[in-house]
Amino acid sequence: MRGRSNLARAGLMVALLLGGAGRAEETQPPEPPRQEQAQRPQTAAERFQQLSPEQKEAMRAKLRELKAMPPEERERIKGNLERWKQMPEEERERVRANLREFQRLTPEERNQLRERFREFRGMSPERKAEVRQRMRAYLRAHPERREQMMENMRRWRQMTPEQRQQMRERMRERRRQ
Repeated sequence: MRGRSNLARAGLMVALLLGGAGRAEETQPPEPPRQEQAQRPQTAAERFQQLSPEQKEAMRAKLRELKAMPPEERERIKGNLERWKQMPEEERERVRANLREFQRLTPEERNQLRERFREFRGMSPERKAEVRQRMRAYLRAHPERREQMMENMRRWRQMTPEQRQQMRERMRERRRQ
């Protein structure tokens, strides 16, 4: 029983942190609690038992994926799970909405977004703060331009890597002037 509990707990953690959270609405709702279960919360093993065979196999696959990761990546995921548990419900809903939006992107758009995020993470803390501050100030000062910014982002996504590089160079030239 303890092994299944650990499997269910690890599967839930993996599903939440590797993309399962966005699919929560696709899963079938759990059975209503029986009278004897209504007195105490269900264990992870009990919840796992209520899953369909397909859902159980998906959880097992996620667990295999988790176990194949380097230890430091598993620790990072565990840390994310702990942060998730501490989040207020409205923050969790915001994260879920962002995940749904991310899942609507094309694979190419997802990869581009991941690359931009990697670039952002590689910035110094000072540069990150500057980028955030500039974006907030811009949106506060020009709320009517938000739609234009979104259109510009759509155009950017359509550009080839060469076109993007040319645009970056033009932007650098403008800053120098």
